[in-house]
Amino acid sequence: MENKWLVGVDIGGTTIKMAFLNQEGHLVAKWEIATNIKENGQHIPKEIAQSIDEKLVELNEVKDKLIGIGIGAPGPVDFATGSIEVAVNLGWTDFPLKELLEKESGLPVTVDNDANIAALGEMWTGAGEGSNDLIFVTLGTGVGGGVISNGKIVHGMNGAGGEIGHITSIIEGGARCNCGKNGCLETIASATGIVRLAVEELKRSNEASQLRDYYNENNTVTAKLVLDAAKENDDVAKRVMEFVTLHLGLALANLANGLNPEKIVIGGGVSKAGSTLLNPIKEQFSRFAFPKVLGAEITIATLGNDAGVIGGAWLAKTKLGTK
Repeated sequence: MENKWLVGVDIGGTTIKMAFLNQEGHLVAKWEIATNIKENGQHIPKEIAQSIDEKLVELNEVKDKLIGIGIGAPGPVDFATGSIEVAVNLGWTDFPLKELLEKESGLPVTVDNDANIAALGEMWTGAGEGSNDLIFVTLGTGVGGGVISNGKIVHGMNGAGGEIGHITSIIEGGARCNCGKNGCLETIASATGIVRLAVEELKRSNEASQLRDYYNENNTVTAKLVLDAAKENDDVAKRVMEFVTLHLGLALANLANGLNPEKIVIGGGVSKAGSTLLNPIKEQFSRFAFPKVLGAEITIATLGNDAGVIGGAWLAKTKLGTK
């Protein structure tokens, strides 16, 4: 059993990332395939299984080398069945992912949400290594996250635990969120939210800003442009990021007040801003956090796109009886 491998799979709307890992969490091989969403994504399990078999042939290994598959997918999971309740980008509704992938691969499969497996990956070998109590937040097109308590993902009653992006930040008059609520953290701290806030600032006045050229050219402002401008002390961009980090720091402090984590790990594309993002978040966190939880270390994720496959492997390691 010691020499066997774990399989981590992370399903995205464009690509499916896969990897073989040993039981210490070290990558043996990693690769990806295109996500086939034709016919409501029904071919995805078969194509994952085929790709695993092809990689084994390439590595001159046999199926018995593999312990099982831990897989993350976007959308809420029915943990009793391993089905995905809905994944709009994939065309899935009540999609029996576990059942179909076990049938196609001949391997045991365990399923969780993609943000949760990324959190597990960072806990195992990433920025959260060594911590059993961790909050993971991803700042990308949306805001996602995962909460780990005593080494286990907090799923809650129906799998909605860790929906950090839908903490209400603006009580009245907030922007509409894709979830149907108004004023969610996702409308502020996501890449989309940062762009929206920057455009609102540019509309408010004729104040000079390096962002204005992009706004005037068919509005090609991006979150990266805003973050880069803030680094260069552009006043408009700085005001946007002060607002963003205020609400991120407040939300993380409130979460920490309830969970008392050892580490808070921030990932996703927006996190690439590094200290420009991290330092003001820490300042705001210190303002709002209960003194006893101020010891939480706030840090940037380190695994990047590998977090999901590493977390998937951890899921397989723990759920399939190979602790």
